[in-house]
Amino acid sequence: MKKLAIALAALPAAAAVHAQSNVQLYGLVDAGVEYVNHASATGGSVTRLTSGGMNTSRFGLRGSEDLGGGLKALFQLEGGLFIDNGSSDGNLFGRHATVGLEGGFGRLVAGRSFTTAYDFMLPFDPMGYAPSYSWATGAHGSPTAATVPATPVNRYAMTTSASNLLKYQGTFSGFKVGATYAFGEQAGSTGDSAVAMLGVGYGAGPVSAALTIERANGNTLATGGRDKTTSAHAGLAYAISDAWAVKAGYRYFKRDNVATADLRGDTMWVGVNWQALPALGLTAAVYHVNVRDTSLGLPEADPTLYVLRAKYALSKRTDLYAVTGHSRAKNGQFVGLTRSGSPEGVTGFADTQTGVIVGVQHRF
Repeated sequence: MKKLAIALAALPAAAAVHAQSNVQLYGLVDAGVEYVNHASATGGSVTRLTSGGMNTSRFGLRGSEDLGGGLKALFQLEGGLFIDNGSSDGNLFGRHATVGLEGGFGRLVAGRSFTTAYDFMLPFDPMGYAPSYSWATGAHGSPTAATVPATPVNRYAMTTSASNLLKYQGTFSGFKVGATYAFGEQAGSTGDSAVAMLGVGYGAGPVSAALTIERANGNTLATGGRDKTTSAHAGLAYAISDAWAVKAGYRYFKRDNVATADLRGDTMWVGVNWQALPALGLTAAVYHVNVRDTSLGLPEADPTLYVLRAKYALSKRTDLYAVTGHSRAKNGQFVGLTRSGSPEGVTGFADTQTGVIVGVQHRF
């Protein structure tokens, strides 16, 4: 009887060994002092403390449990925040709120997360999708408060994240494949407000490349029909050496509207990353939006953004950085440095805008 009791007492410990789990608290805090000109209708400049000069500040929890046989259960909860005032950047876990499984088949998660387009194209932005001074996800237009209303170039943007999604990613013989499907959750139509994406990537030696395609639906109108957006991305990177890398990307965007004029635009970028010293990294990049047509019938802005950045590592987790950017648009249209819709940006009130950020970032 005593031996049986001992054996039973050992069962939970044995199960714990078999189903090992871990939970990690992680985050990133990033703040800097920024100067931006043409920040008001009267032409004034602004100097401010900004959050996320190089990457969006965030915190999160992630964990996994070994289920045996190469299968793992996993979860991730992550939210953005503004260091300058301590507020939340959207919902509490607006960046990630997922649960899923991972094994030899790849990874499948459900919830809210970044999309396949974001995941696959992130490595091809030389600025690493910085919330400030990168147009890889979308550019800047100021359609209001302008003497000549600006082309809403922010409409030609990537769907970076989605709620109610299922997302898959796997790697096989050097090829990376991925898919996202976000349920529209509209009564009476499974297609309304739904988003679907596919992606494929490949890396061999110094060369890596990726392609994605997306379809996003609007809701069916009372008069019939619904708006639909089709976009595609292509990314290419070449590592010249351990210190030098060239990265480029392209986005095709077309929105077919039922009640208004269609939208069409192409976004492209190219840049260089140079690890000049073990602790010093330098980046130069150019982003351009070719506005093919606009729903407002306005002169095309065709904006361009030029960026330079220096990053100095004080440790493996702490960096100092300085970044400067200059954006300009055609036909007297207004333009800004930071993509439209980002609460971290400064609205532009001229056909050019120049800014500088000096900041610090720490990761934990």
